[in-house]
Amino acid sequence: MSTQSIRVLIADGQPIVLEGLRSVIGRQPDIQVVGEALDGMEAIDKTVHLDPDIIIMEPKLPRVDGLTVLRSLQTRAPRSKAILFASTDVKDEFVEAMKLGCSGILLKDASTSLIEKSIRRVYAGEIWLDSNTTAAVIRQFASPADFPAAHANGKAGRERAQLSQREREIIVLIAQGYKNKEIAEKMFITEQTVKNHLHNVFDKLGVSDRLELALFAIHNSLHLKQPQQQ
Repeated sequence: MSTQSIRVLIADGQPIVLEGLRSVIGRQPDIQVVGEALDGMEAIDKTVHLDPDIIIMEPKLPRVDGLTVLRSLQTRAPRSKAILFASTDVKDEFVEAMKLGCSGILLKDASTSLIEKSIRRVYAGEIWLDSNTTAAVIRQFASPADFPAAHANGKAGRERAQLSQREREIIVLIAQGYKNKEIAEKMFITEQTVKNHLHNVFDKLGVSDRLELALFAIHNSLHLKQPQQQ
């Protein structure tokens, strides 16, 4: 009984990167590279015509940048899911990419296994962010101007106002990439206390993990301030 391959289009301005991705993805029996693009315009055209399940692309594509590609594909190829294949110097664009419907963010130094896993997870309908990109997304909280005023008056707005200062400080440390144990050491509290605070944060915001916290930040313009240095 044969299974249908995951059809992937890859887009990057550097041929050597395309070659590397093609080599990694091509070794997987359930994933097929159906097309390649060296610039944003070509990425849009090939996605529309080839209808891949997933497009993996860098944000700094020549001619048409990755965010513009995402914007175009929302209407021209809504079935295709996008994974941003990014270097760490474009973290400021992660939130905007997610707002534009990007289904995953993968750093260019990701291991082969993470590349494969991200493709399968996104194909299955999940959002893919590893621990590094999750922290980056949480750190780049969206501006309230990006959202209707109704957000501030709804449940999300009421719950957001109920976050304690300690809970906000913990979220900021999560955004900086700290793990629970490291947060405990930094704040001079026990790891269990950190977990308790996180449980309260997740409960108040209606999320279940750090990934959902990042997505909540994107969609509900959660604002936090850096904790003051002691």
